[in-house]
Amino acid sequence: MNKYLFCLFTLISFAGISQVNEAEQEAKEFQAVVINAQSSSPLESVHVINLNRVVGTITNSKGEFSINASVNDTLYFSYLGFKSQKIRVTNDMFKFKNTQIALTELAYALEEVVVKPYELTGYLEIDVKNLPINTSYQYSISGLSTSYEAGSKNPSAVTKVLGSILNPADLLRNLFGKQPNQMKKLRQIKEDDDIRDLLASKFDRETLTELLQIDEFDINDILSNCNYSTSFIKTANDLQILDAISSCYEEYKVLNRKK
Repeated sequence: MNKYLFCLFTLISFAGISQVNEAEQEAKEFQAVVINAQSSSPLESVHVINLNRVVGTITNSKGEFSINASVNDTLYFSYLGFKSQKIRVTNDMFKFKNTQIALTELAYALEEVVVKPYELTGYLEIDVKNLPINTSYQYSISGLSTSYEAGSKNPSAVTKVLGSILNPADLLRNLFGKQPNQMKKLRQIKEDDDIRDLLASKFDRETLTELLQIDEFDINDILSNCNYSTSFIKTANDLQILDAISSCYEEYKVLNRKK
C-alpha cells in the first residue's frame, strides 16, 4: 500500500513540476523602451524581433514596444545607423516594468577610395596583363548545351556541379539537413509583416542569419546550389533572399517525398 501511495505522490509531484515549467515557458506581454545610448532619447521605429517565437514589432514615438516573450527568450533589436543588439529576457525585466534597452550609434569612417580605370597602352600583350582575372571556373559536360560555373578549380567543385544536375534531392538534403529546425522557421518568418518589412530594408544578411541560425556562407551555398545567380545573391535584399531560400526548401521537400 505504501508503495502505491509513494508512486501516486511521485506522479503528482512530477505533474506539478511539469505544470510549473509550462507556466514559465508561457509567453507574456513584455514591455520596454529603446533609447539612444549617447543621448538617452527614445528611438522610434526600432525593429524588435523575438528570435525564439519568430514574432516582431516596432517601437512607437516614445521608444516603447510590447511583444510576446517568456523568460530566456532572445530579443533582437535593429535600427538604421545603430549597432544591432541581442538581449536575453529575465524575470527582473517582467517584474520591474521599467526596462530600457540602449542602442549605440555606429561610427562611419569613410576612407579615401581611388578609382583607377584600366590604363591601356595599345600593346595587346601588356594590356592583357593589366586586366582583372576571373577566378571562377566553368565546366562543360558532354550532352548538355550549357556550361556550369563552380567557382573554384578543385575536385569538390566538379562533384558539386554533377550533384546539382544528376541528384538534386540528395544535394538539397545535405544542405537543408544541417539545420532542419531553422529551416522550419521560414514559414513563420514569412507570416510576420513586421519581420518582412525589416528584411525588405536590409541587405547585410545579419537579421536573416540571426533568425535562421545559419551563417552567411551557408545561405550563399544554398542559393548557389539552387541555381540562383551570383548577381542575385549579392544584390538581393534580405526578404528576397528569404523567399528564394523558402522556394528552394519547398522544392527540397517535394523531391524528398518523391525519393
